[in-house]
Amino acid sequence: MKIHQLKIDFNVTERVRRFVYVYIIEAENCYLIDSGVFGCQKQIVDYLAKIGRKPEDVKGVFLTHAHPDHIGSAAWWQEHTDCKIYASEGEKLWIEDIDLQFKERPIPNFYQLAGKSSRVDVTVKDGDIIDLEPDLKIKAIRTAGHSSDCFSYLAENALFIGDAVPVKGDIPIFIDEAETRKTLNIIGEIPNVTVYYPAWDKTYDYKTMRIKLNEAEELIDVLKNTVTSCDNDSEITELVDQVCDNLNMPMLKENPLFARTVECLREGQL
Repeated sequence: MKIHQLKIDFNVTERVRRFVYVYIIEAENCYLIDSGVFGCQKQIVDYLAKIGRKPEDVKGVFLTHAHPDHIGSAAWWQEHTDCKIYASEGEKLWIEDIDLQFKERPIPNFYQLAGKSSRVDVTVKDGDIIDLEPDLKIKAIRTAGHSSDCFSYLAENALFIGDAVPVKGDIPIFIDEAETRKTLNIIGEIPNVTVYYPAWDKTYDYKTMRIKLNEAEELIDVLKNTVTSCDNDSEITELVDQVCDNLNMPMLKENPLFARTVECLREGQL
């Protein structure tokens, strides 16, 4: 088994530039972990050609969750190859109906990123082991919090964690504090993992992953304490402004995804 990491650049707005990592597991056949944004299939196909592979070699797309920068090219792979799409029950609805996702979680440039709805062929549950080839099995592990039912995927000693771990220095996006903290513990306790593949950064060894998990815990603590100290039963928009001012992060005031993070931390106080 070989693992290839592809950096997919995209724009949320003209001025806001982001990226996400897509992974190719190369064995007898190939399998994608997430599919990047709409249109990035050309970049993936070009990379496959460089390693002597064709689009038809891709037999599965494993989606960690339903956000646009992870599902964007999934429909293309489904339409142009005979691959199966794997995702969890809790993410399935937004993958199969992106209009519903936009209604419930509108973000700038949504359709240019998410592309088209696609069909989930295999619904994974926590602990499922998918036999792909004689020498390749993938274990599905529920690591929710960033979204309602996101999953990580374990292949041999490699764990693909998507956006499950909040990142120090980046926009902290999660919708459930308790689930996010639980996920940090789950990731830290999975045995025999020697390399971790996040959607936001280079790969991590075990030691580095422990540092990132600790930083995530500290980040949640700081956010939680800030929300608690600022909360005076005001409207959520006012609370977000106060939190951003307190943290000296004014750029987050207009970000609806950060507002949802603040909202879930407030709910955790009740």
